[in-house]
Order: sequence, then structure tokens, then C-alpha cells
Amino acid sequence: VQLVESGGGTVQAGGSLRLSCAASGFIFSITAMGWYRQAPGKQRESVGFITSDGDTNYADTVKGRFTISRDNAKNTVYLQMNSLTPEDTAVYYCAALTLPDWGQGTQVTVSS
Repeated sequence: VQLVESGGGTVQAGGSLRLSCAASGFIFSITAMGWYRQAPGKQRESVGFITSDGDTNYADTVKGRFTISRDNAKNTVYLQMNSLTPEDTAVYYCAALTLPDWGQGTQVTVSS
């Protein structure tokens, strides 16, 4: 299993970023995928997930601002992040909900 996150960076508060996660080593199209984040000094937390059918669920802290989507032809899951705040600063990871593997993560920094 390989998960490669990309798209992180530094953005001002109120800005947007789109993260990508390229997956391989398992049957992506039938696997629910999740996005997680870990801020400095805090535990990793779930941002949300998308099922194989495209249904989504989000943490209350990001609901209405973040959108998860997937492209099964590209084995890629996306995280569109809008209206970013400094509290969204973290390393963002993707994972398959049924597998124990993690990618290296991508850093998102939101400046005030």
C-alpha cells in the first residue's frame, strides 16, 4: 500500500487549498478513504471520509468548508479546503479506512 499526499503549503486565513492523495497497492474503487490531520502537540483527528459510493461525512469543525471527492480512474482522493483559519494548521494525511497504512502527510499552514 502506498499513499502519497500533496498540495499542502502556506496560505493566508480565508484562503483555499486542494490536497490530493494518490493511492496504490489496493483496490481503490471499492475502498472508503479518509482524511486526517495532526496539529503540533495534538492527537491525529479525523477530518472526514468518503465511501466507495461517494457519500461523505465531515467533522463538525470543517463541515461546510471542506469537501472530499474521489476520482477512481486516477486512484486519487481530494480534500478541497476553503475559508481556512489558523486552527486548520496541521499535517494532513489520507488513509484507507480498512487498512493500517499512512502516507507521509502534507503540511498545511494558515497564517493570520
